[in-house]
This record gives sequence, C-alpha cells and structure tokens, in this order.
Amino acid sequence: MKKFRKVLDGLTTSSPGATVGSPSCGSAAGTPTAAPTPKEIDVQETLVSENFQLCKTVRHGFPYQPTALAFDPVQKILAIGSRSGGVRILGRPGVDCYCQHESGAAVLQLQFLINEGALVSACADDTLHLWNLRQRRPAILHSLKFNRERITFCHLPFQSKWLYVGTERGNTHIVNIESFILSGYVIMWNKAIELSTKTHPGPVVHLSDSPKDEGKLLIGFESGTIVQWDLRGKKADFRIYYDEAIHSVSWHHEGKQFMCSHSDGSLTLWNLRNTTKPFQVTFPHGKIQKDARKESCKPILKVEYKTCRNSEPFVIFSGGLSYDKAGRRPALTIMHGKAITVLEMDYPIVEFMVLCETPYNNEVQEPYAVVVLLEKDLIVVDLTQSKYVTVKHTVRHHISESPVTCTAYFADCPPDIIPILYSIGAKHKKTGYSQKEWPISGGTWTLGSHTYPEIIITGHADGSIKFWDASAITLQMLYKMKTSKVFEKPKPGEGRAAELVEEDPFAIQMVSWCPQSRMFCVVGISAHIILYRFSKYDANTQIVSLEVRLQCDSDDVISPSENENNPSFSEPGSHSPQPHHHHQHQHPASPGSRTPEGIKDSIPCLKVKDRAVRVPPGYQSELVIQLLWVDGEPPQQITSLDINSAYGLLAFGNCNGLAVVDYLQKTVILCLSTLDLYGSTDPYQRLTRSPRRNRQSTSEFCMRGLSNFYSDSKKRIRTSYQSLTELTDNQQSIDMERNKSPTSVHYPTSLHNDPRVLPEPVASLRASHCSPVFYLLDNVKGPGRKLSLPTDLKTDLDHVNGHCTSPTSQPCSAGKPRIPMGPEGPRLTRRGPGRPPFRKAQSAACMEISLPVSHTEGHASRRAMLQQLHGVTMYSHDEHHSTTSYCWSDRESRENSFTRSRSSSVSSIDRDTKEAVTTLQFGESYGRKNDVLPTPCLWVGTSLGVVLLIPMSIPTDQEERMEEPVTMGVSGAVLMLKGSVLRFSFLDCMGALILTPYEVWRDHNAPEDPDRPRRRKLVHFSPSSSQDACGDGHLAVVCSERQAKVFLMPSQSCLFVHNITESSFVLRADVVSVCNSVCLACFCANGHVMTLSLPSLRPLMDVNYLPLTDMRIARTFYFTNGGQALYLSSPTEVQRITYSQEMCDNLQEMLGELFTPIETPEAQNRGFLKGFFGGNAHTFDREELFGEAAAGKASRSLAQHIPGQGGVEGMKVAASGAVGELARARIALDERGQRLGELEERTALMMTSAEVFSKHAHELMLKCKDKKWYQF
Repeated sequence: MKKFRKVLDGLTTSSPGATVGSPSCGSAAGTPTAAPTPKEIDVQETLVSENFQLCKTVRHGFPYQPTALAFDPVQKILAIGSRSGGVRILGRPGVDCYCQHESGAAVLQLQFLINEGALVSACADDTLHLWNLRQRRPAILHSLKFNRERITFCHLPFQSKWLYVGTERGNTHIVNIESFILSGYVIMWNKAIELSTKTHPGPVVHLSDSPKDEGKLLIGFESGTIVQWDLRGKKADFRIYYDEAIHSVSWHHEGKQFMCSHSDGSLTLWNLRNTTKPFQVTFPHGKIQKDARKESCKPILKVEYKTCRNSEPFVIFSGGLSYDKAGRRPALTIMHGKAITVLEMDYPIVEFMVLCETPYNNEVQEPYAVVVLLEKDLIVVDLTQSKYVTVKHTVRHHISESPVTCTAYFADCPPDIIPILYSIGAKHKKTGYSQKEWPISGGTWTLGSHTYPEIIITGHADGSIKFWDASAITLQMLYKMKTSKVFEKPKPGEGRAAELVEEDPFAIQMVSWCPQSRMFCVVGISAHIILYRFSKYDANTQIVSLEVRLQCDSDDVISPSENENNPSFSEPGSHSPQPHHHHQHQHPASPGSRTPEGIKDSIPCLKVKDRAVRVPPGYQSELVIQLLWVDGEPPQQITSLDINSAYGLLAFGNCNGLAVVDYLQKTVILCLSTLDLYGSTDPYQRLTRSPRRNRQSTSEFCMRGLSNFYSDSKKRIRTSYQSLTELTDNQQSIDMERNKSPTSVHYPTSLHNDPRVLPEPVASLRASHCSPVFYLLDNVKGPGRKLSLPTDLKTDLDHVNGHCTSPTSQPCSAGKPRIPMGPEGPRLTRRGPGRPPFRKAQSAACMEISLPVSHTEGHASRRAMLQQLHGVTMYSHDEHHSTTSYCWSDRESRENSFTRSRSSSVSSIDRDTKEAVTTLQFGESYGRKNDVLPTPCLWVGTSLGVVLLIPMSIPTDQEERMEEPVTMGVSGAVLMLKGSVLRFSFLDCMGALILTPYEVWRDHNAPEDPDRPRRRKLVHFSPSSSQDACGDGHLAVVCSERQAKVFLMPSQSCLFVHNITESSFVLRADVVSVCNSVCLACFCANGHVMTLSLPSLRPLMDVNYLPLTDMRIARTFYFTNGGQALYLSSPTEVQRITYSQEMCDNLQEMLGELFTPIETPEAQNRGFLKGFFGGNAHTFDREELFGEAAAGKASRSLAQHIPGQGGVEGMKVAASGAVGELARARIALDERGQRLGELEERTALMMTSAEVFSKHAHELMLKCKDKKWYQF
C-alpha cells in the first residue's frame, strides 16, 4: 500500500512531471487561464510488483504448417507436429496443450507410447525427444541427438520399450525408450540387401514388425527394396526388389500379406508365400486409354490396409490421381470391396490415420473413422456410414478459414451476451454431419473457479467477423457474420467500376464493440465503415449510406448544397453558432452518383445495396459510411475509430483529417482536415499552403494493405512492401511541395537509394506523416493485371536493409546501387493516372520479416521497417532532416534521428507535415480550462503527439436528440506528448476507472408495446459523481509511442510523466483492471511488456517477453482486463498470455489433464490352433536381444544423449513447497515400485530357469549313471 499526495497550484511550469524542453503540458496555446484553487489529490495505489508475472496460458487455432500426426487409441488424444517445431496435443474440450522444441526444427514424426502417458518426437535436426504427458504442462524427459546420420522413419511397437529408427543411409538403429540410449544392435544396409546388389537401396521409408511374429522386422527402402529381417537370426528372411519407389507399407492383421504404395500411383499386394512378384497390382485411378496405355498417375503417399469381421477390408490412401485432370483438389480415396469413393479436400493432405477398435496389430482391426490432417484443417470421416460423412467438431480449432486481419479481446463481458450470441449462431450451423461423437475425447478438464465471460473477435480478409467464446481458456465459435452482404458484388466490365474490383475489397481493418449496448462497428480496407445493431428478430431493412469527402485541400473547397446540414461550431470565447463549410457529400442511396460540381471521381470504392434486404437475427447493418475518391486519388485508410452509443455518435480519422457522424440522424456533423481542427490553438508555426500546380498521380500508393496471399498452386507466400514516397521532378517542385497542402500525399520511393548514383532531385526524399495503424494492406500484383510496382523498385523493396522480405526474390546486399530512374521513369508509365491499386488482404500474420535485433544498429533499421510496414514514415524534428539531399542510408546512419522522437518542443514546421488522427475517445470531460461542469467531449490524438479536446453540445431530450443537430466546438484544449498518441483513459480523483457512457441495449425490431413506449436508457459515468472529497475534476491518462502522462482536468496540469522507452517505441497500450485496481499495460517494439501504476506511472513490471520478428504480433497484440492479452503467434494460431500473478498461480488448476489412468484392453484369446500354428510371437524377448549384455554398447560418436527437464531432476528445480515434495516423492515411489516389480519378474524367471536346469541335469545324471566309460 503506497500513498501519493501532491499539492497542485494549477501552474504547469511547477509540475514535477514536466520535462526539460517540453512546452506547457496543459495550457492551450495563446489561451490565458486562471489558476484553479489548490487542491489535494489523495490516491491509494494497491498494485505492487508482486501482483505481476508474465507467462503463456493457452494457444488457440489450428497449427500452422502441420507436418506430423499421431493418435493414442486408448487415451483418445491426438498430437500434431508443425514445421516450426511445435506440438499440439488435443483431447476433449478444455484439453489443449502446446509444446515447443527449443531448437525450432520441424517435426518429422510423432509416436505415442500407447496408454503410457508419453510421446516420442523425431525432428529435422536428427534429434529424438521423449515427452512426459503425465503432467499438465508436458516436458522433455530425454533427448537423443544423432551426429552422423539423418533420421527418416521411426516405429514403436505396441507395449514395447524399444524404438526402431531408420536413417537416410539405410541403417536401422534401436533405442531404449526408458534410458533413451542406443542399443549396440544395428541393422546395416549392406547386410540387409544381397551382396550382389550394386546400388544403394536408399533411405529407410518404412519399419514395422510382423503381426504374426514380433521377431520379424519389415524394412522398406525408398528405391523399392523390401527386406524382412529376422531379429533373432540377424539375417534376411526374404528380399523384394521392385521397380517403383515405395512410399508406405501396411500389413494385413494376419501377417501373411502386406500392401505397398508406389510413386507411379499403383498399389501392390504381396503374399509371403511367394515374394518373387506381387500377388496383385492395381492402379486405382489409372484408366486405360484408347492406345491401351494407362494414364500416368501421381504418387500414392500413404496407404492403410484394415480388415473387418463382417465385411470386405478397407484400403484407404491419399494421392494417386491422374495427372491429366488439371485443377482437381487433393483427395482421399476409400476402397471398400468393389466400391471406390473419392473424398475431395479443401486443402492438401499432410497425413491421415485410420482409427481402429483395437490397438493390437494382430487382431481384426475394425476401422471406424479416418483422421485427416490437412494443411489448414483437421477432419474426421465416419467409416461406419456408407456416405462417409464427416464428424462434427466438438471444439472448432480452425480460426482462419479466411486469413485473420485483426483481433479484439474482451474480458469480463456482460454474462448474458455469450448465451445470446450462441443461440443466434446455432441457427446458422451447417447440417449433414455424422451422428458419431468426436473421437478425440481424451483427457480430463474441469471448469476452474477463476472464470468469467470472455469473448475474442477476429476479422478476416473475406470481410467475415467471428465471435468466439474464450471463457476458461477454451475457444468455441459463437457467431459469424459477413460484412460483404451489405455491398453489391462487383461486376467485371463496367468501366471504372471494373478497375475498383479488388481481390479482397471487404477485408476487415479494425473493429469497435460495445458489449453493453451491443453496438458493433467495422472498418474495412476499402475505406468503409459499417455500423451494426443487434436484434433477436429478422427484419427487412433499407441500408442507409453516407459518403464523406475526407481529403480537404485548400484548392478543393466545395460548397455544400442548399439542403445539406451545416452544423455550427463554437469558437473559443464565443458560444454563438457559426456556420462552417465542411467538405462533405452525402448520398444515402446511390454510391455511384456525382457531386454537384460534377467531379467524375467522387465515388466510393464499393457499391452499397440500394434495395431492401432481409436480414436474419443477429447483427444487422444500420449505416454504411464510405470515403470518396478525390481527383483520381483513392481515399486514405481509416486509422482511428470510436463509437459511443449514449451520444449516438461515431468518429473516425485518417491522415487527412477527422469526421464525426451522428448515426441517429444519419448525418455528418464534422468533417475537417487535421490542421483545421487546431483553429487558433495550433502549437506549430506552419508555412502557408499553396495550391498544387502539378498534381502527380499517387493513387497507386494511397490505398495500402496488409500483404498478399498467393494461391495454393504457387506454393509460396510473397509479401511486397510498398514504399510510401514519391519522386519529385526538379528542385522547383521540391520548393513547391514544401508549401503544399498537408492533406496531399508525399511518399518516398526506395529504401536503398544511394545519393552518389542518383540525380539530385531523385535523391531528395522527405518524410511524410501517414497512419500508424497496425492494420494495413499492401499493393500487389493481381491476376492478369499489370504490376503495381516497377521491376527495379519491386526488387529493391523486397530487400529491406539487406534482409530479404520475399522468399521468391534473389539475395542482394544492403545499399546496392540501382540504375538511376528519371522523372519520367516507369512509375508513371506502368499505370495511368487515377488507376487504382490492386491488393489482396492476407492474415495479420503472414508478413514474416527478419528484423535486426542489435541495440546499436538495429533500432534505426527496425523502426524504419516497422514504420514503412505501418504505412508511416516517422517524422523527427531534427535539424539534420532537411529537404535537400536525403536518402534512406543517411537516415539509417543517423541514429539520433530515430532515437530523438517527434518532440513536442519544436515550435515550427518548415516541411510537409502529414498529421494523422491516430486515436479517438468519447467521454465526459472538460473541454476548456474554465469549464465548471463536465460535458461530452471528443479526445483526438495525432501522429505528432498532439491531443485535442473537442467539446460537444448534445440535446438531452429524446425527441430533441432526433431532430436538433449536435454542435461541436473545434477549438478546445491542446496537450502535447512525445510520439504518436495511442490511448486515452479517464480516472476519477480516487484513481478509479471512469467508464464511457453507453445506451442500454434495446431491440429495435421487437414488437411495440403501447403501454410501455420505447425510450433510450442511458448510463452515464460522470467524473463529478464520485468526487465527494476531491471536488470536481478527473484525471486523464494519455499514452503515446514514447511516454505516458497523467493530466488533471480541467486545469490541464500534468501530474505525472513517465518516459516509457528511448530506444524503441510502444506498439500497443491499454488501461486495464487488474486485482481490483487499474494499471497501464504497454507492449513495445523491442518485445518488452510493461505495466505502470496509475496515476503515479510507477513501473511495476518490465519483461523482455517477445522479440518482434514480424509485423503479425505488432498488429494483433491486444490487452484486456483481468491481466490477460493475446496476439497472433502464427497465421492460424492465437496465443493468450497473462501478466497477473494470481492467474499464473491458478493456471495449473485451469489446464486440462492429458493423461488419465485407463486399463489397457486385453488381447483376444488366439485359441489353441492359432497359438500352435501361428508361430512364437509372444515368446520374443527384445530385452534379451537388444540389451547391453547381448548387443553391447553403441558407438558414442553415433548419438549423444541429452537429459531433459521433465523427470524427477527437472521437478526438483521446478517444484517447490509441500506440493512439489509430495509430487517428487510420489514419482520416486512409482519408479521404485516399478523397479521392484521388474526385479521380481527377473527373479521369477531366474528361478524357473534354475529349476529347468536342475531337472535336465538330474535326467542326464540318471541316464549316464550305469554307463561304462567306453559307452560314451
């Protein structure tokens, strides 16, 4: 408990939080204010450093780039390995565990120790790992690193302690699972094949023991050679040499036949009685052509041969389709008797497994389902039904049917919102699934005591929105909606409309949701905003559309029409309404209509449906707002958004300015450029603007985006990063551009221009201010269209600071000189003026970039990269940044230009300042220093670190609210910070969080009740309502990229200031509630997660958690209440973390148990005849054959044993306290009991052996007793 007491005199110059060189934190420039009465702030902060600890909780979604699959038929759990070294273990709902190999090597193969609570993983770095699954967080018990050979295949027989490992050289090694040490028994490739064979058989692609005799090991080599090796006799029983390469082998359960799949699309069936030729050869998909030749087919990658008691056996395989049928999707083929069924898949098949009733390979298998691991999904096919329908998921792990472009996380939601969303979403569930239960149902999980309603919202590239129930560390889809239904489908061949067609025009850029009022707002990539209301009833609605011209240049002043609303604005010191001409065009019906002046390009990017549409229950569109093209230039991306249901207002901004919409009256009440928002309170001295005399086409760079997903057929992801600069023609144009409108766009050309090889005008590049939004789209090549970038520029952009950002581009060195490009270069000839860009949105995760991490040279280039990817060229007030010869190399070499932020100490700007609106917040506050009572205000933050307060006058009566206009005064207070403003929040003088006002949800489509007229019910949280002891006023928390400040309103005095970072910058900041208090949580570009106390801004936690290696994390990181956060860890996975010590302590209770004690099914009684004639399969003793006593020790140089941290040794370090001691004692006791049991078994065997030896010796003595010496 720590108490902060501070006496305020109202003068900002005396504030201890003021920094040297900073202007007055509170006063609006040029506005004299009287000093308020001194008061005392008494805030008792309860949060301490011990309340915080950072750890991962759970990972949701489908594993990215899966590579391996395994299933435990007794425990009913599934494991999936990925290319990045991750392993996901899935069971019943709530049982979902993620493990990561420290090496990050791809997982080649997974093998469960069936019903033993352990898993073996083989990785691409030729290392075997043994995972202990008998704990909630699995850990590695042992590792075995092969030094001289590459691992290609592994096989672990059921209930065996010896693992067979095949290598690339063709050798087969044997590993003891318990000790994880190599046996001296090795099957060398040259011993397995005949001595007369002149060629190497190739790598081992298959290993399996014979169902008839465990002492026989079947080895399949890639070249087509198959060998059955007698483990006891150490010799080959038979060898098969086939012409086609082998991909997989599958046994018949009787052990008399096996089936092979080959590279020519054939299946061969072999009988052990005659191994000279195959018993049967089939080409399932190879039809005989007219010339009597078979069609060439693709390889059959895997085959499973499973028998049934009452029907024909199943033959299930992947691949094998004919080559000549182009465009066919990947398929799984099921052959049952003479019936052949081909199941086409949406994604390529990675692996599949047939689930059987018995774990024993020498019994009738009785398959009941097939688990198919696809590249982006996991499905289960029911084999008990003739139609082979899929089994419905109990938990939908697949979050990215369309790439995820944005995320939002809401903890402690209203308790009724989840059941309502689920009931609405359940009506739209797909049908046609199998009635069989989901077979992956292992583990145990109970609902913990620390649970509360949590919702995750994901926005996708196709314009869809998904609501997920994330309560209690689970993930279940509640509701899905498609924003594209609001618009008409673009039709090709309609002139200019055809040019506006994009590959992902509906991609979601950001979302804003109010759970209390259930208002939902979506920002799309085509510069559009859709407002939704929630209703439990369907309705026929006419979609209202507003079109806003938010590109306000001094030479583009357009008079509004006579019937247009002209809102009034309050000037400083005056409360009389003043008419103000704002640049707005409102067309509720036709998006293709022209402005009164007849400007051809004043059209939106999309066309809203102009007819009444029937909408189902759920979220129903109420209003669509679209930004218009201006003079052939597309609208800039929307960078900030806020909606308030109590006020009925929606505000949004971009790098051109700010617009406020009254969605109750469906009117635009404010539309101004950022510069016009200042009025007389502009803290900067800017040069006068002049009209642009020579407008160059910048349409190809104005609309930017995330990146591009290429089609699956291209087998690659290419990301092109758009340069945001523009070449100037000559020095005269440079001087002219310096004085042009701040709403015009000015972009640099290249990241590696060298002034030594470029002409002076070309090398003169200057920074601009665009949006620091984390949801951006990239210009890429569309199918059948011209490139959006010149070839030389595209090559240059693919290599940022020497780090290749495109997997398809050629390597190059950083700073490589390019051929000079003249003013009339290919930039202007590639695409005509006004031609729009073509882009395709991809997941917020698909831009994976190698960023420098050094603290000396890395920060400049890293920040430069991030700002380019964010669509922002950061502006540094530095005398070195002149408009003369300036290039990226110079910029990178001057570290001070980046470490020195956009400081608020600068009093003049002599260059083009593209100031973007970066954050917005409605709330009850004090717009001016002399205000006595709080009024509705709009807080505006810009990319220059400026905070503007815009007071508003909103009618309180419901009828007046629907008729009278809302007025806004654009000359409120001005506050200053370092760096782009990211977040606002408000506290009362006791340090409690002030929530934003909201309207209580009411269903607009519900039947009217004449006795109870429908009225708006508003909930306000006024700052003065809880100020009994402190009087009027409240605290405003403002966080920027560099620092955080706490202001006292209305005096605007800066109480506390904290410089968060000097070498990096903040990507995400939120004021969240933790442990019944509030704090400021920040995520920096250098990977640090920080928390600061409020209001004192005292550091509580600073953890170097996650190095920023790609932009996916930056754009999707999201803090929420309860000490939780999330980010997109891969293009298909969401990682949830907690920074609360309380949740870390309770995490073990919340996680599910992977292993549950289950008795292993007993093997079937084979009967006397089968036991007599079936060989001696049960008398095979692997320990006697592979143990050190018989086989000796393996060479130490062959493999290195690495002890893991998952055993008793690891628990001694990890566990502490009584629970840890008990756990260690229990494990030690179990191991001791297991060893005693083994000792007892060996003692019994020795006694039996001794008795047999004694008996034989006695018989021999009696036989030889009466014989003479000459009879021997």
